[in-house]
Amino acid sequence: MDRLEAMSILCEVVDAGSLSAASRRLDIPLATVSRKVGEIEAHLKTRLLNRTTRQLSLTEAGAAYVASCRRILEEVGEAERAATGEYAAPRGYLVITAPVVFGRLHVAPVLADFLAHYPQIDARLFLTDRNTHMLEEHIDVAVRVGSLPDSALVAMSIGEVRIVTCASPAYLASRGTPMTPDELGAHACVAFDGLTSARAWNFPAGKSERAVRIEPRLVTNTAESAVDTAAFGLGVTRVLSYQAAAAVREGRLQLVLEKFEPPPLPISLVHTGQLPVPLKLRAFLDFARPRLQGRLAGV
Repeated sequence: MDRLEAMSILCEVVDAGSLSAASRRLDIPLATVSRKVGEIEAHLKTRLLNRTTRQLSLTEAGAAYVASCRRILEEVGEAERAATGEYAAPRGYLVITAPVVFGRLHVAPVLADFLAHYPQIDARLFLTDRNTHMLEEHIDVAVRVGSLPDSALVAMSIGEVRIVTCASPAYLASRGTPMTPDELGAHACVAFDGLTSARAWNFPAGKSERAVRIEPRLVTNTAESAVDTAAFGLGVTRVLSYQAAAAVREGRLQLVLEKFEPPPLPISLVHTGQLPVPLKLRAFLDFARPRLQGRLAGV
């Protein structure tokens, strides 16, 4: 059995979603695809794929094995490119994830510039406010907001961001400006539950913090809707500084309770620490880090 060929076919089956789709993509007979997958399972003495008439999914062992296969195939490709001198120009496919608003405002423009500089690299930008599992979802680099747990991941700092409280000038003119966190109980609030609890906001209290109860008129799961509805005058909201930056700059929102802000949160570029670091990833990190640092300096 050609193990590298079988690994490549298995990864293509997983990416395509079925044996027949992989057969069409690879332009090889379906029987060959099925046989190669069967050979790997026989060699490992374990089932890697759950097959039904409707769908194909990885077993737990299969998910771990496919993740390892991808790393091995990437390293083989890197070695071949180094041996043939192809390192003169980075190439390949790069998967990047970032929080939705930060990705749209900051990562997308930097990525577009990067791809213009590196025409042999293609990319996928996956924007989500949830923390992705980088190995399971085949992600090369992630933008993470907040303190990072100890792990094998490698983090590079690109700056920090504040947690800000704000409301529209019209709302503050009609309802008054809260001077302390305790006064929020008398105000209408717009809660972004992707950042904090929908019923309480935490503020510093000496070396710890305390929760201040709020009464939300609206609970939303996106920062954009929290910012927009607060700018319409619905109430006070709490978001990250880059999420509200444009509305504050345009005068649609006004910051309040600034002296009660929690400590800033770090923002990092994170990758899996794979060695050697693929050239495409190294090129992106070197290109993106100073540019993102510059963009964050103003927020």
